[in-house]
Amino acid sequence: MASPIVRFAPSPTGRIHAGNARTALYNWFFAQKQGGRFILRFDDTDEARSTREFADAIEEDLAWLGISPDRIERQSLRLASYEEAAAALKAAGLLYPCYETPEELERQRKRRLGRGLPPVYDRRALKLTEEERAALEAEGREPHWRFLLPNFSDDPFATVRTERSWDDVFRGPQSVDLASLSDPVLVRGDGSFLYTLPSVVDDRDMGVTHVLRGDDHVTNTGVQLALFEALQATPPAFGHHNLLQTEAGEGFSKRYESLSLAALRRDGIEAAALAAYASLIGTGQSVQPVNGLAELVELFDPTKVNRAPARFSVGELKNLNSRILAHLPYEAVAERLEEAGVRGGETFWHAVQGNIEKLADAAFWWRVVRDPIEPAIEPEDADFLRQAAELLPEEPFDETTWGTWTQAVKEKTGRRGKGLFLPLRRALTGATSGPELRELLPFLGRPNTLARLCAPCSGTETP
Repeated sequence: MASPIVRFAPSPTGRIHAGNARTALYNWFFAQKQGGRFILRFDDTDEARSTREFADAIEEDLAWLGISPDRIERQSLRLASYEEAAAALKAAGLLYPCYETPEELERQRKRRLGRGLPPVYDRRALKLTEEERAALEAEGREPHWRFLLPNFSDDPFATVRTERSWDDVFRGPQSVDLASLSDPVLVRGDGSFLYTLPSVVDDRDMGVTHVLRGDDHVTNTGVQLALFEALQATPPAFGHHNLLQTEAGEGFSKRYESLSLAALRRDGIEAAALAAYASLIGTGQSVQPVNGLAELVELFDPTKVNRAPARFSVGELKNLNSRILAHLPYEAVAERLEEAGVRGGETFWHAVQGNIEKLADAAFWWRVVRDPIEPAIEPEDADFLRQAAELLPEEPFDETTWGTWTQAVKEKTGRRGKGLFLPLRRALTGATSGPELRELLPFLGRPNTLARLCAPCSGTETP
């Protein structure tokens, strides 16, 4: 069997979000698992809203995820191919002009509903004579063009059940009854193309073998199968995965800027965390930390993707992010830590990585141990901390210093448990929780530790 060719076809009208990432990742996994190719195809025929800046940003987001397209295409450069296909459909009588305004179409829809009929277009434009069309165009009306679905025998006004079926990569056997659908508009009144025709022409011309996308496109697949037939082209296999929803149960859209890959990246989400969470939720696979896309490729199984939508929780994503950071080797983050001003090397990374939610937190803890802070000292702990300062060992400090020191403090003061450790943590870090102090103490050093323990010792000489 030939290697598969898949495509991810975003509109460059905004930044892609986690829901888009799910589709891109599934296509990437499918191609990688079978030695196939991945096409990034920009659906940029909407000149008013599509920008090169958004296209470049989408490429950047995919690269951050670890997706490197084998080929990049832009529909705006292929308009001649769509014009040729439209001309062929017109010549075959399968693309016909319609002149109704949106308001007229809405009235027609309501009338049909009122009569108990399905709200599909009734093909009245097919009854127009040449003279009637000319009169409408003389009024200034520009026709939009509908594709005549093959859902009738001889009379296009007497539709019959006409199924288009396929074996869905994710959902198994599927079918759509073309008689339940309106003839889709393929060309707008201004001559621009809607999504359907360019998509089919591109899939045909680029040799796409598998179209993997969200299940909001299931109905579109029936139309596209009919359009492939009309263009005498072999259709690809289709697969429709479940969609992501917000925690409120709403569908993802570009208006949720906080769920864009750019925003999640700014918030400190690791690419591996986003890729794992976006691809594993709503499946039979457990959401788990991974080191990269190669592990997710091995886990990918279309048959384990659920039918129901999956709720995307930012809290769960952050938790997964923390779990991934807790196991990242120093080599994977060394350059980024250096850029953030963290100079503690591998030892410091291992000291803090189990207590951070995002990489920037490592820089926070570096500032805690190296820069002046405001110790959090309760008045009743001042004498205790002075005694602790008197017992602080001489340098050099290592990971055994903390245990040796606190044992001595325990014996001298009689404090133990929370009463012993919490005041020390507050004084040394200004916080009530964080990385193990036995690992931070060598980075704090003796002078810094003494200064924080004796912060309330007004007028008292530092031991």
